[in-house]
Amino acid sequence: MPANKTGSSPKKKKSRRLRLIVIAVVLLLVGGVGYGTYWSISTVRASFPETTGSLQLKGLSGPVQVKRDGYGIPQIYASTPEDLFRAQGFVQAQDRFWEMDVRRHMTSGRLSEMFGSGQVETDAFLRTMGWHRVAKKEYDTKLSPATKKYLRSYSDGVNAYLKDHSGKELSVEYAALDFKNEGYKPEKWSPVDSVAWLKAMAWDLRGNMQDEVDRALASSRLDPDQIEDLYPSYPYDRNKPIVQDGALDRATDRFDPKATSTETTGSGTGTAPGAGSAAQGLQTGLSSLSKTLDKIPALLGPNGTGIGSNSWVIDGKHTTTGKPLLANDPHLAPQLPSVWYQMGLHCKKVSSACPYDTAGFTFSGMPGVVIGHNQNISWGMTNLGADVSDLYLEKVTSDSYLYDGKQVPFTTRDETIKVAGGKSRTITVRTSNNGPIVSDRDDELTEVGRNAPVGRGGDGVAPDRGDGYAVALKWTALSPSNSMDAVFGLNTARNFTDFRKAARDFAVPSQNLIYADTKGNIGYQAPGKIPVRAKGDGRYPAPGWDSRYKWSKYVPQSALPWELNPERGYIVTANQAVIDKRKYPYLLTEDWGYGARSQRISDLIESKIKDGGKVSTEDMQSMQMDDSSEIAKLLTPYLLKIDIKDEYVGEAQKLLEGWDYTQDSDSAAAAYFNAVWRNTLMLAFGNKLPKELRVKGQCMRVRPADDSGPAEDLDGNTRLVRECGTRDPDMAQPDGGDRWYEVVRKLLKEPRNDWWKSPGSRLDPGSHNRDELLKNAMKDARSELTAKLGKDINSWSWGRLHRLTLKNQTLGTEGPGVVQWLLNRGPWNLGGGEAAVNATGWNAAGGYGVTWVPSMRMVVNLDNLDKSRWINLTGASGHAYHAHYTDQTEKWAKGELLPWAFSKSAVDKQTDDELALTP
Repeated sequence: MPANKTGSSPKKKKSRRLRLIVIAVVLLLVGGVGYGTYWSISTVRASFPETTGSLQLKGLSGPVQVKRDGYGIPQIYASTPEDLFRAQGFVQAQDRFWEMDVRRHMTSGRLSEMFGSGQVETDAFLRTMGWHRVAKKEYDTKLSPATKKYLRSYSDGVNAYLKDHSGKELSVEYAALDFKNEGYKPEKWSPVDSVAWLKAMAWDLRGNMQDEVDRALASSRLDPDQIEDLYPSYPYDRNKPIVQDGALDRATDRFDPKATSTETTGSGTGTAPGAGSAAQGLQTGLSSLSKTLDKIPALLGPNGTGIGSNSWVIDGKHTTTGKPLLANDPHLAPQLPSVWYQMGLHCKKVSSACPYDTAGFTFSGMPGVVIGHNQNISWGMTNLGADVSDLYLEKVTSDSYLYDGKQVPFTTRDETIKVAGGKSRTITVRTSNNGPIVSDRDDELTEVGRNAPVGRGGDGVAPDRGDGYAVALKWTALSPSNSMDAVFGLNTARNFTDFRKAARDFAVPSQNLIYADTKGNIGYQAPGKIPVRAKGDGRYPAPGWDSRYKWSKYVPQSALPWELNPERGYIVTANQAVIDKRKYPYLLTEDWGYGARSQRISDLIESKIKDGGKVSTEDMQSMQMDDSSEIAKLLTPYLLKIDIKDEYVGEAQKLLEGWDYTQDSDSAAAAYFNAVWRNTLMLAFGNKLPKELRVKGQCMRVRPADDSGPAEDLDGNTRLVRECGTRDPDMAQPDGGDRWYEVVRKLLKEPRNDWWKSPGSRLDPGSHNRDELLKNAMKDARSELTAKLGKDINSWSWGRLHRLTLKNQTLGTEGPGVVQWLLNRGPWNLGGGEAAVNATGWNAAGGYGVTWVPSMRMVVNLDNLDKSRWINLTGASGHAYHAHYTDQTEKWAKGELLPWAFSKSAVDKQTDDELALTP
């Protein structure tokens, strides 16, 4: 890589400034006037891919056709798998190389090489976890020869494109990057770069790590019972789990009583964390760890209790086609371009030598199709949510840590982080037998565990805290697996047996896999590498010095739940519990999604099929856009019973009369209810949480956490101190997800519960019971919406509050303002909402803006695959101002789906551009 310049002369700076202005003007002209006139301007036009004619691609054994429809979605036809994946790499590099380059630098902890010193801390944390190192071990030791061959072919295709393109020819972002990192040139793509992306997705879907941290942080202000109030048990009797009539293959795996541990309290020691000063050391350390963890979701998306996905499948007895229909819409952070890339991969003649005939959604930078269908089966995915990560407190002395009474030396390695425009940084990564020491990545984390409320653990008293415990991360994704093999296995599966065989390789991220085939079968398989804890349940940081809290083994693949053709005729997965824990011997997690979405989908299906009704493709599409609010159904009757004497507030209250609980973008009632819900949460819970869980910059006067005395001292002076939140808005609590639905559901029946009490002030009387707090929330919501939307309630709409802005990766979030303006798109006013089926998520603590979305939607018709439908959040292209940059977004926002051609004849009819790749 060329050396980075550490400074520039005034003349150079002026020259660069001028170039930036020129580029800005060019892009403004392109965006404002139209494509035809200005496409000849090299800075913008140079990166647009060639999609017609003929190009030579070195290494091909025969000609390959790339057919693109009117939305630029490619379908590739080749005679061998190697040619197919070589062409896939070439085509994805044409459309999305900037995205691919940013992703691989993230997964390898090398963002600083592109963007400078601002990414050093993020890189240090990623290097500590070692995603790229693990991916390399997977490639070297775990993956099948065929998978490795396909990964090499894919890399060859990417590198063939790089050989003939650089700088602005790759994308306009490289032209902008050149101002900060002059002379940057992408290095060759490697197979490990592709494998590492699965680590990033595993992180995005890592389960309950944030809940584990949040519970520990909450202990500084809340007692154990209060914390349990905020994490209620799953409502199995009301919201049905995924597997109801399924099977467990446990013929070779006896029931293991250790695996049914139901300990639910304590820092992994059986003793719940106490409140007050005893928790301050753990509080300080874990709050810093939480901030460090948040740096990664800033790139990948939030990880909270509301985020998830929907998928469901209905058998032919209940569909208008007589064959199954399968729907899927994964919920992820909005990105521009979308995290997904649509394409088809077709062998010209399907045979054992070339078995691929598949289409769907994949990731740029990775061969194969991740979600979609082939000629025989279709499959979808949602996050299973299994608890596959634990934080361990470690007693450290010098260069060793305590384990079962003995000092064990750390395994260490040095990592050098190269920094664009600056000096390289070297870090030392320490690893215990519980995983890498993540607390080393922040100065404050050296305080982790000081006075930590671990109680009595192990065979006696917890070890002396000294300067505090360190924190290690144990996570299944940090052990090599062969998940990449599963992708190719799913792509070529012909039946349910093949499907389950492929699923066995899908170690991380642990996903719910649903299934349908052209013969009429539907099914489900829970795959994944899921730990069994010898002691404890993973809800709090565990004592790393006690071997009884280690992971004793993994749940046998033969014991993971599955279903085939259940009698009810459909299967729904939407991040709810997989199976009733009262009927299952293994602990998968205690932190499921709470089933609001899954049960709504089940209810919609039941309402269609009762009395012999049939579900159509259009019905499936309509269900995906269902925006009914479960919490509104529960809470609104209470709100309407409150006597509001203030006409100003009463006017808003009347919006809820006769409301059907749907959250259309133009609904004034939805806007007001969601504002009431947000303010209810803040008054009842948010203002009582520690600053580490509250929104950064939101300040209030509170009693110190270690002060249990009266609000005033003997001289009448207040004991209250000003305290400001520290968490990013997208990750703060209470987030308003369906966990909070369950919290409030219970409390509504207890009108004098202490949670309803809210302290007052000179201007605010506070509240002493449920109705007083709800009245105050309605008043606050009226004032808030008046300020945001105006005095006239007839002009209010949910969509004006609930907006989506699509931001280009990295430069669209942290680049110069003009660059952000040029690369980003939106806003769009959206309907839907938190824990609705149309899950346009928002964080109630942080505001109403959209923080995660259905990142794509598809409905697969197993009777006629050419009548399937799909849509992406953005478009096929990653090039700003290209026709396919965001050409699907408007339709996506309206809930429309595009025709999805699959057969060669159907693809030919939809083809607008055809490119021949020749040897």
